Amino acid sequence: MTEQTNEPTVEEVAQTAETTAELDEVATLKATISELEAQVKDAKEVAARANAESYNAQRRMEQEADKAKKYALQKFAKELLDVVDNLERAIEASEKAGADDSTLEGLKLTHKSLLTVLEKNGVVAVGVVGDKFNPELHEAVGIYPDAEKDTIGQVLQKGYTLNERTLRPAMVLVGG
Repeated sequence: MTEQTNEPTVEEVAQTAETTAELDEVATLKATISELEAQVKDAKEVAARANAESYNAQRRMEQEADKAKKYALQKFAKELLDVVDNLERAIEASEKAGADDSTLEGLKLTHKSLLTVLEKNGVVAVGVVGDKFNPELHEAVGIYPDAEKDTIGQVLQKGYTLNERTLRPAMVLVGG
């Protein structure tokens, strides 16, 4: 009978060493793959955030440009309101003074034409007797005893809005 020893042979030791080296290399490669996958994931998240930020910045700029276009006439329109007021005073004074019909008609047509141009450009008059008082559109300067509570009883000066933004509040007397 031959004796068998439990000690590994040189070939078995070499094979075990080779297998261990291969396992170490596989583990290293798996770790590298995991690290690279994490880097790719991070890079995708950074790119997605950058795209979202770019989109939001573009949207904000478009909104600001729209707002600038919409309200570019604000200063000019506000100055024209003085012209409207003066025309209204001229019409009223002409009526009281008994001006001839052609002069009065010319003033009224000029006034109407100016209001039409303003309305085409987003300027709208606010503050009508009987409307509910709105502090965003009206400025109460006194109490009108014959009007209902929180209702405009008299308009002292018309107010105007430009594209739904108050250009000049109407000065009104409100019922108490």
